[in-house]
Amino acid sequence: MFPLRQIFLVLGLSASGRAAAEFLLEKKATVYLYDDNVTERVEQVAKGLVERGAKAVKKEELSSIAELCNVLVLSPGVPIDHAIAVDFKRKGKAVIGETELAARQLRCPILAITGTNGKTTTVSMLTNALQKGGYKAVACGNIGTPMIDCRGLEEDAIAVAEISSFQLETLRSMRPHIAVVLNITEDHLNRHYNMENYIFLKSQLLKNCAESEYAVLNYDDATVRNFAEKTKANVLFFSVRQRVKGAFYEDGFLWFGKEKIMSVDSLAIGGVHNVQNALAVIVAAKLMGIKSVDIAAALSEFKGIKHRVEFVEEVDGVTYIDDSKGTNVDATLKAIETMKADTVLLLGGKNKGYDYKRLFASFEKSKVKHVVLYGENRYALLASAMQNDYSSVTVCKDFAFAVRVAALRAKKGQAVLLSPASASFDEFASYEERGDKFVEIVRGLKAEKQRMESAECVEECEEHALERGGLGEFNEEEDEAE
Repeated sequence: MFPLRQIFLVLGLSASGRAAAEFLLEKKATVYLYDDNVTERVEQVAKGLVERGAKAVKKEELSSIAELCNVLVLSPGVPIDHAIAVDFKRKGKAVIGETELAARQLRCPILAITGTNGKTTTVSMLTNALQKGGYKAVACGNIGTPMIDCRGLEEDAIAVAEISSFQLETLRSMRPHIAVVLNITEDHLNRHYNMENYIFLKSQLLKNCAESEYAVLNYDDATVRNFAEKTKANVLFFSVRQRVKGAFYEDGFLWFGKEKIMSVDSLAIGGVHNVQNALAVIVAAKLMGIKSVDIAAALSEFKGIKHRVEFVEEVDGVTYIDDSKGTNVDATLKAIETMKADTVLLLGGKNKGYDYKRLFASFEKSKVKHVVLYGENRYALLASAMQNDYSSVTVCKDFAFAVRVAALRAKKGQAVLLSPASASFDEFASYEERGDKFVEIVRGLKAEKQRMESAECVEECEEHALERGGLGEFNEEEDEAE
């Protein structure tokens, strides 16, 4: 641990930055706070931390305060090439993240999971399996609970950590007991510049693993498979294509070595990618001594995570699916594969540096029948559509209007899928906020439909009553006779 007489600058007040600041204040360290984005939420977080002894920094003070500080704690959302981070490194000062603080504090074993897609699902599945097996297991890291908040866990507990490439930029000390790498496809190239850098960052999860630790790798991903040559850890694989040392799919069942764990049909969530996630869980859980019956129960009970190919509503015969967590091309391709009905697809948001041609090329053999483009990168997406001679496209500026356009395009029996293949930061603070907005709009459409049906019902009743002599009127003679 850094000597707490050091002076810390926490840059970025996300959940991770807040948790790091709280920990440092708890240890009586001197802590300065700064965030480039001044929002109501950031101001509230800063206010709470200042009340506990931190010092908020104004923009005009940042350079001079940075000179006073010895350690920069960088939130994952702040890039490593931020001017302040570059200045700290140039001067030989430490640049760390909240996850690095946690790695130096946690006493319990860490099971760390990274990959481009499937991290949150796999962390959730594995945590459930470990809990069924009797462990006190806590999901943390990029899944939502900062790792440093798990510092109170006892040695017999387990921290199941989702680790992103952003966190790996400032992570040096973590030595996971089991390190899982799910897959590597193009993502975050606007931040990492090229695939070589991105792949290198993912490999860093394994760098501290010794012979007493384990690496669980996707055999079907050539890049991930090659990580086996770069680690001292014991390597086990998972595969949906062939038998491997570890877990694999064969003849409709998931196996671990010679042991049949469960039928693939028992999984509550579909898609090849979720079979791969389940196989990774099987390997990690078996390494932790979990019984097969408990693993099978945990996997069969898992219904998925919020904003990941999640059913929202059916409105006027159209099914609405929320996959706001699909923030890259590979994730969107996987979501499309799960669609059984003809689909209107919502694409767009903040550009992450992708080439979208592969995405549009896939539509010919998919259920996608129309695409509604929106957001900051709508014209980049449109250019890719044109390059693939894909013309079934509507372009909108903002998200809410795009959802309504998609609803108008979809016919009864079809689906509307939000799987943006883009970050959310052009209009929203997170993919969760984007997904919540989608759900709100869709449920608004349902309410509108119900009101219209109710109005039509009243109109029909009025017409029926008029045919029989009028609604809200009475015949005075008949009334007197009665």
